[in-house]
Amino acid sequence: MEFDFETLGKKDRYKLLCAIVAPRPIALVTSISENGDRNVAPMSFFNVFGDAPPIVILGIQSRPNGSPKDTVENIRATGEFVVNSVDSAVAEAMVATSIEFPPDVDEAEMVGFGYEPSIKVRPGRIREAPAAMECRVERIVDYHNRAIVFGEVIQMHVRDNCIDPANLHIDNRTYQPLARLHGDFYVASDQQFELPKPTYEQWMAQHEP
Repeated sequence: MEFDFETLGKKDRYKLLCAIVAPRPIALVTSISENGDRNVAPMSFFNVFGDAPPIVILGIQSRPNGSPKDTVENIRATGEFVVNSVDSAVAEAMVATSIEFPPDVDEAEMVGFGYEPSIKVRPGRIREAPAAMECRVERIVDYHNRAIVFGEVIQMHVRDNCIDPANLHIDNRTYQPLARLHGDFYVASDQQFELPKPTYEQWMAQHEP
């Protein structure tokens, strides 16, 4: 089937894009308002875009009525946020944080998450998350009804049993992040396989006529 995205409606574009561009990593973002109100919200329009400088990007859409979400308002006000990774153990609570609680309600407290203090930013990190990245805003690009947030990672926390301190290799048996497919469907990285990239010489040796 063919789909003309120049004429296709917004709802159908969203449905197709989110189903095809998958799985997408989930950022469970903690932020704090100028008044000290804490906020937690999951974002699946998220990825890492570089290591020098170390940049992650969030795409945060406005509410249906056009008003900005609490996460965006907090990030604009303070210039800081934390990206917490998500695994199956925290999946249900992660989804619950997406409920439209009032701005002065702490979603983490409502769903049973605990906080650990961050080292370099004001927002805390989620105690139950296997990893977290403290971020400082590098820039925010306002694009139509979406804020595209560039965050520079300035501190990372990884649960001890998820990483080998000698070589910084992640242990795939214990770090199994959750990713979003489409709608209410998610996938866990508990079924993994290794696929090394061959050298040019190896490839040619295997594919000589």
